[in-house]
Amino acid sequence: MDQKVLILDFGSQYTQLIARRVREANVYCEIQPYNFTITHPEEWQAIILSGSPYSVKDPEALHVNIDHMLGHIPVLAVCYGAQYVAQELGGEVQRSQKREYGKAELNILLDDPIFTDLDKNSQVWMSHADTILEIPEGFELLASTEGIPVAAFRGNRHGQPVYGLQFHPEVTHTLQGKQILSNFLYRIAGCRPDWTPDSFIQESVRQIKEEVGDDQVIMAISGGVDSTVCAYLVQEAIGDQLTCIFVDNGLLRKDEFNQVLDAYHQHGLHVIGVDARHRFWDGLNGVSDPETKRKIIGKTFIEVFDEEAHKLTGISWLAQGTIYPDVIESLSVHGPSATIKSHHNVGGLPDTLHLKLLEPLRFLFKDEVRQVGLALGVPETIISRHPFPGPGLSIRILGAITEEKIKLLQEADDIFIRNLKESGWYNKVWQAAVILLNAQSVGVMGDERTYEFVVALRAVNSVDGMTAEWCKLPHELLAKVSNEIINQVKGINRVVYDISTKPPATIEWE
Repeated sequence: MDQKVLILDFGSQYTQLIARRVREANVYCEIQPYNFTITHPEEWQAIILSGSPYSVKDPEALHVNIDHMLGHIPVLAVCYGAQYVAQELGGEVQRSQKREYGKAELNILLDDPIFTDLDKNSQVWMSHADTILEIPEGFELLASTEGIPVAAFRGNRHGQPVYGLQFHPEVTHTLQGKQILSNFLYRIAGCRPDWTPDSFIQESVRQIKEEVGDDQVIMAISGGVDSTVCAYLVQEAIGDQLTCIFVDNGLLRKDEFNQVLDAYHQHGLHVIGVDARHRFWDGLNGVSDPETKRKIIGKTFIEVFDEEAHKLTGISWLAQGTIYPDVIESLSVHGPSATIKSHHNVGGLPDTLHLKLLEPLRFLFKDEVRQVGLALGVPETIISRHPFPGPGLSIRILGAITEEKIKLLQEADDIFIRNLKESGWYNKVWQAAVILLNAQSVGVMGDERTYEFVVALRAVNSVDGMTAEWCKLPHELLAKVSNEIINQVKGINRVVYDISTKPPATIEWE
């Protein structure tokens, strides 16, 4: 990448959103902790300082050496970042009498490139506990709101621009926030909008070829979006030097193993299918604790994958579909972590393999992975698939796992997903699931009383899984699904619908 924007994270809940907005402007960016060492500022086209839950007046306030940035490249400071810059350069910042939170109307006082094509009184979103009372000497006030005197300011250090925004341009409540960020990137920092799926593929193919050479690569593939796109990308670069292993752990959806395996083979992927259902079922039989389920699945997967890998010769690399949120989660604003989260479908690199790691998607968000997949020709049926947990249906069975329960859940899940697709609702839902509850209820079927299992339907909408709203599916659709499950799946006599949001609930039940 010849153009990169650095986002320094001071712990804001919106930091990932800043990165997403920059990427949406087709500019490549990376998030690093606030104390990231900038050894060569010239490697970056611009730096953005994020907000923070801290106050610049707190004893534990996060400090950064801004002399390493200001005067070297353009800087945009948001919320805490703006307060910190103002304070460090001699301005005045005080704690607000009350937290300034919510919508406000931006009053633009000076024409500036950062406000190009902006309405005169544009809505912005405030979320801060400190107020900038005076900007540093030599800086100019750009905008205010009815509630705060300094909403935006600009300055210049050694010929390089410095901007401070007291509001959050990255959130949707700032109605023209994307325009503000684009103006900073294009007009002020001189970035080019050339970060596209095609450019990513071209650069990744070049890097993979250069890094791997003539070596052989192995990877676990799950049928999910991340691992599939990763496999297509690596194959684009090195062809038949890639061997994929698709393990049937017995916890996939009904008939999913054969359907996905056929799709892979039809599109030329070299995939070895491994039927390990009974091995996983035996290990999980009677296990109730969710964390124990995960550990058993992870351990068993590594054993199966290790055995299959040792049947091959000349393997030097393990490819994984790790994506950027996985990487970001491993970084703390109190310092970078040495441990990167393992891809949930791999569960950790087996030490006995002694392989080098290849993670070509590690700087992509989920929506970018899908865009790259479409550009690579990955089938739409895989690209549009809902997220599916690494432990599979095991964490959708509350209580002890049995083979009987797995098959009950597969049947009920198949009815729910099929009806979502047939009704046109599947692509309107981010993720859908059926949960087999650890409870039985009394029912009546014909002249007989039954005492059978209860299932909960779950359908949510989300952008990245961090928050989620339950979907308001039509009552007629829910009634049809309920009727089919109860009539067709012997062992289930009651269906309920989960209307919990995240937070406080989670998307999965375990």
